[in-house]
Amino acid sequence: MESDDRLSNRLAWVTGLRLGFLTLLLGSTAFFYLRGALSRYPQSQTFLLAAIGAAFALAAIYATLLRRRRHLRRLAELQIVLDQMTWTAIVYVTGGATSGATSFYGLTCLVGAILIGLRGATIAALAGIGAFVALCVGFGSGSIGPPVDQRAGNYIVEWEAILYPLGVNALGIVVVALLAGYLAERLRRTGGALVEANERAASAERLAMLGRIAAGLAHEIRNPLGSISGSIELLREAPGLTDEDRRLCEIVQREAGRLNHLVTDMMDLARPRRPEPEPVDVAALARDVVELAARSERSGAGDVEVVYDGPAGPTWATCDGAQMRQVLWNLVRNAVQASGAGSTVRVSVREEGDGRSGRVFMAVSDRGPGIPPGSQERIFEAFFTTRSQGAGIGLAVVRRIIEDHAGVGATIDVRNNAEAPAGAAACGATFEVGLARAPSPTTRSATGRPDHASDLGVLPPANPRSHSDLS
Repeated sequence: MESDDRLSNRLAWVTGLRLGFLTLLLGSTAFFYLRGALSRYPQSQTFLLAAIGAAFALAAIYATLLRRRRHLRRLAELQIVLDQMTWTAIVYVTGGATSGATSFYGLTCLVGAILIGLRGATIAALAGIGAFVALCVGFGSGSIGPPVDQRAGNYIVEWEAILYPLGVNALGIVVVALLAGYLAERLRRTGGALVEANERAASAERLAMLGRIAAGLAHEIRNPLGSISGSIELLREAPGLTDEDRRLCEIVQREAGRLNHLVTDMMDLARPRRPEPEPVDVAALARDVVELAARSERSGAGDVEVVYDGPAGPTWATCDGAQMRQVLWNLVRNAVQASGAGSTVRVSVREEGDGRSGRVFMAVSDRGPGIPPGSQERIFEAFFTTRSQGAGIGLAVVRRIIEDHAGVGATIDVRNNAEAPAGAAACGATFEVGLARAPSPTTRSATGRPDHASDLGVLPPANPRSHSDLS
């Protein structure tokens, strides 16, 4: 639903335009239709002035209510209905069923569409048709007569003559309402797409700035980090250190590793590489990631267990092996970071369908707190994070890689788990990557590369002490 600020601005504009239009209507009706001989039409003049005067009074009430900024949608609907009542009064004075003022009903349909979209156009159409039908029925039944100060020939009061203008005007109101509502909805969707495009442009601009900053600082940061990590590693083995000294060394090394991984993520996000899709055994890829994650800081210490659930044989999908490995690693790292002590992170691989239409799904499930309401659409944005120590880079890299693979059918879905297992306090979340199934190649390594161990640039080596980014 749109914001109150936008609706309030439109209501203010419509209220001002209504006052100007009523003023023009009063003058044109009095001096063109009644030809300025107001003394010859006392009843019509009185009725006309009363109707337009009431419309002016209602406009003043609208302005007062608008300042309170409460129930704006109801106020817009009320304006639409009362406008149709005002036009009915004008129609009565200016010729009844054959009056040219019936076109004002369509005008209110346009105003309703501008204010609240298709719903506003529908309300205006129903109110306008209802009021016009009631007026025509009154003329046809004799319960309403023409103004006594005007010529009877200006009005038709026989049912046979009334039915045609009644049907034509009702049809015209419906057509205008449908067109106005359709255009309003298209404009709303176009406006939403434009907002999304602007957000993407702003995000791209931020990423470009990040790339410039990262390129300039990467080496300056990594070089001293390497020196710090190496020095701390040697210092920890030095004789004479107390347990407290070693604990402080571990803290320094852990934080240095976390900072190094943050720099790596920033570089990966700022300098994307075009994917090279090929058949990749994603089951073997997932087993490799699980094996490496199991030796990370928290998993290696037994704090969080990372397990594989999938086929023991090959499962082929079309993707860039190195980039999809990075996607899976980032998702596993995110799951471990979100999980509490004693939790299990499950990496699963499954297939659906057959042949070219088949799909392969890689899912990473945790038992953490899940995704908070309202954050599911933003978790892949750069620098957005729900953790106090997070940087919001890892999942942004995941989304960028999946978007680069969209041409070969890659998708990603995130959801909170339906329910927690018995005794668990949280349900956790699941990230699921979908890939197009690929035919099994006759001669190719498991991950689609000659030596997939060399592709683990962003993964931790066998020694868990050198990478503690999962803590």
